[in-house]
Amino acid sequence: MAANSFHITVDEFRLFHKIDRELYCLLVNELQRDPLDSMQILALWIWMERAGLKNVIRKIFSLPNFLINELADEAVICLKFIGDNGFLLSIDASDIWQTQNVMAKEFPLQFFNENRDSATSGIRKIATEVCLKALPDITERALRSSGQTLTGESSLMGSLMGRFAHLGLGDDMYPRRMNGQDVPREDRTMFVTFSKGYPVAEWEINGFFTMLFGECIESIYVQEVKPHEQSLYARVVFFTPAIIDIILSAVTKAKFTINGKHVWMRKYVPKNGNTLPPMMPQNFPGTN
Repeated sequence: MAANSFHITVDEFRLFHKIDRELYCLLVNELQRDPLDSMQILALWIWMERAGLKNVIRKIFSLPNFLINELADEAVICLKFIGDNGFLLSIDASDIWQTQNVMAKEFPLQFFNENRDSATSGIRKIATEVCLKALPDITERALRSSGQTLTGESSLMGSLMGRFAHLGLGDDMYPRRMNGQDVPREDRTMFVTFSKGYPVAEWEINGFFTMLFGECIESIYVQEVKPHEQSLYARVVFFTPAIIDIILSAVTKAKFTINGKHVWMRKYVPKNGNTLPPMMPQNFPGTN
């Protein structure tokens, strides 16, 4: 007898996380906090609840807005503690006294540092498996209202993971300056195409990925064309193939906007035995 299948719809999933969505709405709409930072904050609070603290979300949501804002500020401090051991030495535990008060128990900063590994993986997991699925409609509206253009789960995923990496909460998916010698370059290369009439420069490609993921590019090869002609594609070689997995997020092609110009990205597939040219040192305008 076949096992019964069980499927939760998007609406059912969002209904299950109704209070999380309401608290997130309050953070980004009423308190005017950054949508992606607020997603990280909410992921931290949900992780604290799953780590054993009772009713964290409900307790916070029941407070006046000014206190919620202060707790969000303290959550940012906690995230920095988790990501940076050195940060622990520069801040006093009294900087999270509101959080300690709401939790109704002593909640030292060392808790986050001592549980750094489980907190890092747990918060990232909640961000990707809960926040990115329960909150994207709210996030995209908030981003559009602030003039940003991020569309689709893969784009939000990349931006969110970039924020985590900036805090030191990355998953070591691309150690800085690591050149991925164990992985063939073709396996960590992305093929990027542009719309005719909307040229995208090499420095724009570099800036786009660096903004999202930090120093993640080994080299970029833009299509060579005759003078006054437009390049229609580029190949981007990353230090690690994990970047490609995040960008595509289980789809074969993803659409992004770079400086108002649409680009399409997919995994590079060599044809007819073609290989990438030898790596050349990069010197992007405006990055040195």
